[in-house]
Amino acid sequence: MLTIPETMRAVVLIGHGGLDKLQYREDWPTPAPRPGEVLIKVGACGLNNTDINTRTAWYSRGVADGITESGGKSGFDNADSDSGNWFNTTLSFPRIQGADVAGRIAAVGEGVDPGRIGERVLINPWLHGHGDWHLPQNTGYFGSECDGGFADYTRVRAENAITVHSELSDAELACFPTALTTAEHLVWRTGLQPGEWVVVTGASGGVGTTAIQLCLARGARVIGVASAFKAQALLDLGCTAVIERNAEDLERRIMEAADGPVDVVLDVVGGTMFMPILNTLRQRGRLSTSGAIAGPVVEFDLRQLIYKDIQMTGATICPPHIFSRTVQLVSTGAVKPMLAYSYPLRDLKRAQEAFLAKKYTGNIVVTMD
Repeated sequence: MLTIPETMRAVVLIGHGGLDKLQYREDWPTPAPRPGEVLIKVGACGLNNTDINTRTAWYSRGVADGITESGGKSGFDNADSDSGNWFNTTLSFPRIQGADVAGRIAAVGEGVDPGRIGERVLINPWLHGHGDWHLPQNTGYFGSECDGGFADYTRVRAENAITVHSELSDAELACFPTALTTAEHLVWRTGLQPGEWVVVTGASGGVGTTAIQLCLARGARVIGVASAFKAQALLDLGCTAVIERNAEDLERRIMEAADGPVDVVLDVVGGTMFMPILNTLRQRGRLSTSGAIAGPVVEFDLRQLIYKDIQMTGATICPPHIFSRTVQLVSTGAVKPMLAYSYPLRDLKRAQEAFLAKKYTGNIVVTMD
């Protein structure tokens, strides 16, 4: 029987702002599972843009910039702390962030089968409540509306701890929860078909590399948009072509690679890239977007939407069925982790600095070793 300590290591967010708002503690109270919950001994927890966006209050409408390296490190002067989480409401502090947890169930609360103790699990970060699942007021996010996984232990509703059978390490498994659900949601919203051409922006990140794999699994042909020095890794992953993200002739180069207009665009970048990639879509093409890391405010020519009958969708709150489906993809090896770096928990600030520098392909995680 595992002995649960009274205190644990944790990185605690004490307010919106820069990296100085993250405090490493070794005396944080270990949570106890409440009725219907499980306590998870965290093996690893992945980083994603939500961690940065929430810490800096980037989600607030006063921020028009993208997530720059300097802004991600120091915060944004025009951020509004009263609307700093992903659906523009107030976040309570202190808060332990971290949505991408891989670990084992260490204890269970009342009403949960004790036989689950010892199960290896991934946490579904979407905390769907009662009523319409797609409404923000009925949905929370793990590590945002409740404490998350940048700690030795975390608790979550039992139904959000999904059993995973895999020989992958915890660090590799922690690449998946947010990246895989976001990528699958983006692809699912477009109804991607075999043989179609799809453009993936931010192709070298966690969501991008996962989206590439999901598109290839559906028989599509993929054009990645990323920094030039990451091109070979993406070609090795299966992209037909990789276009440099800062190319002045981005639109032309994409259409040359596809020998004409493309069918689908999956975008997590936004910013000045948005209109050129939209222009590459064929008549009745589809675009699905999530992220806007290069900037949420974009130039937009409505004629492209209207006269080409384009379908545009946002993809944030994942339907309840998506996470269980994606965990099966992990268990069967249908998708592979792209683990770039791992850091010990105490070095979460360094991990976020590396995350913001974007000199890697795939995912960055912290481990509890």
